Amino acid sequence: MTVPAQRAASDLPARMLVLWCPDWPVVAAAAVDGVSVTVPAAVFSANRVVASNAPARRNGVRRGMRRREAQSNCPDLAVFGADDGRDARLFEAVALAVEGLVVGVEVVRPGLVAVPVSGAAAYFGGEHALVERLVDEVSAAAGVECQVGVAEGLFAATLAARRGEFVEPGRVAEFLAPLPITELDQPGADRAELVDLLRRLGLRTLGAFADLPERDVVTRFGTPGLLAHRLARGRSERPPLRRSPPPELTVTEEFDPVVERVDVAAFLAKGLATRFCAGLAGHGLACTRLGIYAVTEDGEHLGRAWRCAEPLTPAGVADRLRWQFEGWLRAAPGRRPTSGVVRLRLEPEETVEGRSLQLDLWRNGRSDEDDERAARAFVRVQGLLGPEGVLTPLLDGGRDPAGRVRLVPWGDPRERTTPADATWPGRLPAPSPATVLDRPVPAQVVDAEGRPVGVTERDQLTATPRGLSITGGPPRAVVGWAGPWPLAGDRRRPGPRRARVQLLVAGEADDPPEAVLVHCAGTENPLWTVEGVYD
Repeated sequence: MTVPAQRAASDLPARMLVLWCPDWPVVAAAAVDGVSVTVPAAVFSANRVVASNAPARRNGVRRGMRRREAQSNCPDLAVFGADDGRDARLFEAVALAVEGLVVGVEVVRPGLVAVPVSGAAAYFGGEHALVERLVDEVSAAAGVECQVGVAEGLFAATLAARRGEFVEPGRVAEFLAPLPITELDQPGADRAELVDLLRRLGLRTLGAFADLPERDVVTRFGTPGLLAHRLARGRSERPPLRRSPPPELTVTEEFDPVVERVDVAAFLAKGLATRFCAGLAGHGLACTRLGIYAVTEDGEHLGRAWRCAEPLTPAGVADRLRWQFEGWLRAAPGRRPTSGVVRLRLEPEETVEGRSLQLDLWRNGRSDEDDERAARAFVRVQGLLGPEGVLTPLLDGGRDPAGRVRLVPWGDPRERTTPADATWPGRLPAPSPATVLDRPVPAQVVDAEGRPVGVTERDQLTATPRGLSITGGPPRAVVGWAGPWPLAGDRRRPGPRRARVQLLVAGEADDPPEAVLVHCAGTENPLWTVEGVYD
């Protein structure tokens, strides 16, 4: 009977201390702009609130709220843009303050730092004494407020820090049980869809989810559900099957000339991140704890460990490299290095099996030789022309076809800047044109009598379109049409009515008909342009 007990104990995560600085993006932005902490403030990304301080929340500002709604609730709201580099740069002072007392500091993300608690607590005379010293040190050195939580595992310790609680050893499941199921969707965890599904199934608390049999969870929700289920039970996110990575997986780079600017470091980080993750992928591994170590020209040694809830992708490694260089090179005088960085080492301090997690490793672990050769060529071109030398299109939110296409530099995260559930009044319905013109081409649409067709105040065409002439060319017969679709906002703005129409025009000679997207402005003397062509 002792063996199962030992196995169960080994499945419990180590006891962690998490120090959390509330509303850190707002705190960092306000500090840079010299705004008082008593002023209502919020940080926005893609026109939505991503963080707000307590005065703003008292005035009804909530995360995910649109900017217009937030400012209507709080007219005095100070508005800041999201900037991960700024947040990481200012948080370095907090990390240094914690590191002055405790070894093994791990930055989870700007605003959140974790340390193993057992050795430090014994040195300072207990967990409570350690927390008091940490809070005083951070307040004196960085001048910011913080909260501390202690529990088994990073997930539970983070939730405890948000509530300022100490979870007694062995009672983490009891602590987690009454918490809402939405706590599973921590920043960077990407569990929004899973949480929404669990809520629709009637599982409103972590305890209700933890009570489900593990076999049923795997059958219904797969590997992501299993990992979340282990967290809800207070267990390690993954079974303790981690192994020490071979030493050749460490990536070291020498710089000549030395790196003294953040933009240079950010550019170099992309290539290093790609090499780092490719080496791990070759051994079927992914990194969950990244060590970043540097040596300056004057012999100073810098180092920081970054822990991530999910395995790091090349983009994630590059982001953390950029954030760390922001913290080192732009720190306050007296804290920054006295010279540039001459050597950088990336070390996978904790890894997990890639196949067991069904991970995408470096182009999702399935890139063939041609893809890798093309990727190296793209990086080479960027080295010659800069990051903007190679761009890839990304379909994003927007009303018009051209506005929905965003060009992303090769290697940058291909992430939407607008929420997936955002509505776009006046948006052209599917299908979208296969070819969108950079510059709309002038055209003319006429009815059966040869008179120009326009758009009425009721968003209707003045007549049935029968002919289309492009750039003054010969008219082509219109054999079918759909629309019009009025542009959003026209009812609230003066000027001619505007709408888009899909036209199917007869082909030349024996060519098949061709579908085009046209735009019209005005009723009298309407202005028509061709915006796109359908396949």
